[in-house]
Formats: sequence, C-alpha cells, structure tokens
Amino acid sequence: MKIVLTQHVKEQMEERGISEDEVINTVKYPENTQKIDELYYAKKKTSQGTIEVVYEKQSYIKVITVYPL
Repeated sequence: MKIVLTQHVKEQMEERGISEDEVINTVKYPENTQKIDELYYAKKKTSQGTIEVVYEKQSYIKVITVYPL
C-alpha cells in the first residue's frame, strides 16, 4: 500500500530529528498499533528512542504526524 507523508509530518520529522525511513518502518513494522476512531497510532523503538506515528488508511496510508514518546 502506498504511504504518503503530509507536509505537516515532514515539518515534524525535521523539527524532531526523525528520518523518513524511521516513519515508514514504524508504519510497516510497528511494535504496537492502536486504532482510535479512524486514526492508527503505531509505536516503534528506534536508535533515538520510541516514536509514535499517527496515520489514516484510505486507498493509501496518509501519515499525519510523528513524535517521540
């Protein structure tokens, strides 16, 4: 499934020092995922700590934001 990064998530990645690879790997291979309403919250440990990626599924995956935990 195609993964699209919004402008907002790109800004958050740059501001928080999180790479695109880390975001995509978290979506594809999460350690934990929760669905709340229409949003998915995927968590994964990275070399810098645990991050959470928030996305929604349509005909593709739209990544909304990312932040460290």
